[in-house]
Amino acid sequence: MRAQSVANAAGASALLLAASVSADQTVFHPTSLTAPFIEQFLEQIPQSRWTVSRATKQTPVGDEIFSYVGTWAVEEPEVYPGLKGDMGLVLKSKAAHHAISTLFPEPIDPKGKPLVVQYEVKLQKGLDCGGAYIKLLTEDESGSGLRAGDEYTDKTPFTIMFGPDKCGSTNKVHFIFRHKNPITGEWEEKHLVNPPAPKITKTTALYTLIVNPDQTFEIKINDESVRTGSLLEDFNPPVNPPAEIDDPEDFKPETWVDLAEIDDPDATKPDDWDEEAPLMITDEAATKPEDWLENEPELIPDPEAEKPEEWDDEEDGDWIAPLVPNPKCEEGAGCGPWTQPKIKNPEYKGKWTIPKISNPEYKGVWAPRQVANPAFFEDKTPSDFTKLAGIGIELWTMTEDILFDNIFVGHDEALAKKFADETFHVKRPIEKEAEGSAEEDEELEPSTLVDKIRLKVYEFIHLCGFDVIQAVKQMPEVAAGLAAAALTFIGILATLFGLIGSKPTIVKKTTVKASAPTVAQAKTEKDEAPVALAGEDKKEDGAVKKRATRSTKE
Repeated sequence: MRAQSVANAAGASALLLAASVSADQTVFHPTSLTAPFIEQFLEQIPQSRWTVSRATKQTPVGDEIFSYVGTWAVEEPEVYPGLKGDMGLVLKSKAAHHAISTLFPEPIDPKGKPLVVQYEVKLQKGLDCGGAYIKLLTEDESGSGLRAGDEYTDKTPFTIMFGPDKCGSTNKVHFIFRHKNPITGEWEEKHLVNPPAPKITKTTALYTLIVNPDQTFEIKINDESVRTGSLLEDFNPPVNPPAEIDDPEDFKPETWVDLAEIDDPDATKPDDWDEEAPLMITDEAATKPEDWLENEPELIPDPEAEKPEEWDDEEDGDWIAPLVPNPKCEEGAGCGPWTQPKIKNPEYKGKWTIPKISNPEYKGVWAPRQVANPAFFEDKTPSDFTKLAGIGIELWTMTEDILFDNIFVGHDEALAKKFADETFHVKRPIEKEAEGSAEEDEELEPSTLVDKIRLKVYEFIHLCGFDVIQAVKQMPEVAAGLAAAALTFIGILATLFGLIGSKPTIVKKTTVKASAPTVAQAKTEKDEAPVALAGEDKKEDGAVKKRATRSTKE
């Protein structure tokens, strides 16, 4: 069964249970489950294990100093509330820097074990620009514990950063882990390539990260798998550097020839090569068709057109009926003066160019020789993260009232799922009912062809936000379709603005006679307006201006 179906079934079951058993089922009850760390925010911040930072941070650009003045509160949600008495940690200020942290009762050691990180986010006012991610903080190597608390900042070392972030072109679920180079001793951030998009809704969303000892990982949103991969293959920069690198002391010899082809030195332009011969010539063998009506005009005044009652000959000029295709021309081969058609010139050769031949001196494409990478190392188990000291939430956001709840950090995926069944899957259907939408309605698969195409386009655009070339490689059919659509759109715009075809001439004076426009233009005029007007009223007394008749002269 698909993960989405499981989530739907769990949510529906929870709602039925809440409705059938008793009203007490819609009231929050703390979990009895135990794990290395579970947080349900049962106490207000002053009495809790969480500490609000009072430190300052320095921006990487401009060296500006900001204080963490953003406020936090533990309270029930105000938008689409779920369970009565269910409180969460709420970021209360917008356009401010926020930081809060807590230490685990004991450092958590992920070495050789699965690591499961799970928490809920409720974007009560959406998310215009900001993050809702959390950080698993790094235990101090000396064993003395992390010094965070009221001094916690963006510089406090973290081991894993996970969660949604949206601002401008950024719209993704971060998964970043810090890895220590065993040779240099330096720490480097490894960023997930092509991360999934978050759920930007005002109802609760559940984010789950699972990292396994076999170096695989999985990201779930609302209990549905949205991204899987490998720590060794899906992160940039990669965990392990290349074993060999270009020799920095190797340079291409001056005598190296890397030109594969050269002009043929023995080639000369043939004497009979006529560069001036035209591409198209008149077909001298063509004769006028017998049913060609040379004396008939291609366009005639519309016999069904009538002069508008409001037309004033003195002010508006002589009324001219719009032109329509001559029906007699459709009966024969054509109308008007006949000319011999053009055909491709069999003698056309164009400009002569010197042909290419293989370069006898060609040695191939030069590349520096490969040497052993002095910085090479191989870590086959990057999932053996350093010990985790606690959790930090350090954010800047333009949207307030972001609620965090039901944080789980442990080693048992099944236990995390059971915890979600007690919390997320109970409140979720209640919130959806309050919102007035069907359970999991935004996660239904597209049913129509248009919806499927739209989804493909959204996925392609999302991938382009990280790597355009990789997006084209993964979804070439979407890239080709968008390119074709763009060219078609440009062609339509060019036609509409007169970049293709003749520009119509506007008849503005009463004495000007109508000239014969093309058949296509006449058809267009007839479709768009049953009558054509000539001249414009520019009287200063505010009289209504009238449209002028268009007459195209080829």
